[in-house]
Amino acid sequence: MSNQDPYGQQPSYGQQPSYGQQPSYGQQPSYGQQPSYGQQPPYGQQPPYSQQPPYSQQQYGQRPPAPGRGQVPPLWAPWYGIPFHEAFTRFWKKYVRFDGRASRSEFWFWALWYAIGSVVAGILGGLLDGLPFVSNADDGITTLWSLACAIGFVALTMRRLHDVNLSGYFALFFIIPPIGVLFALIVGLIGTDPQGQRFDRPDQV
Repeated sequence: MSNQDPYGQQPSYGQQPSYGQQPSYGQQPSYGQQPSYGQQPPYGQQPPYSQQPPYSQQQYGQRPPAPGRGQVPPLWAPWYGIPFHEAFTRFWKKYVRFDGRASRSEFWFWALWYAIGSVVAGILGGLLDGLPFVSNADDGITTLWSLACAIGFVALTMRRLHDVNLSGYFALFFIIPPIGVLFALIVGLIGTDPQGQRFDRPDQV
């Protein structure tokens, strides 16, 4: 008499099915086993890669996402997509901060603010020129405005250089007037390089 099980019978408890046989329909893999390749997580669950870590926990080489509405990045971090009015106050808050990075919007919005301030200074100086014993007030006020913004603009340019993964010492090109204007234009147009995170200093809040 053959000791093999007749066709259709399952092996007894503790025995493994022979080679090529699949477990019966409806059986789930035992605890600790991973689902086979191609299976999706249960409905409603998101894979972990969809979670965005905060600025201080960004993986090196990745550009941090733009903050949501009402969220303000810390001062050591760049602000991508900064609103126009925030660019003015952020410039003065980081006036002498040479570390970290600055986004293109931070750079160009401040350039626009600087142009607006120069126009206002010229108009105000023109009004003061009509007063007795006052001459060349427009030139004086415009010069004061330029001097007040000088250090902050150097710091902003260095942060912008860091954002494109260049050393901030390239800002010395501004000493040469013909090259400085062209260099500022080029720096403002270059896109962000995520490797520039090496210039961030999160410990210096």
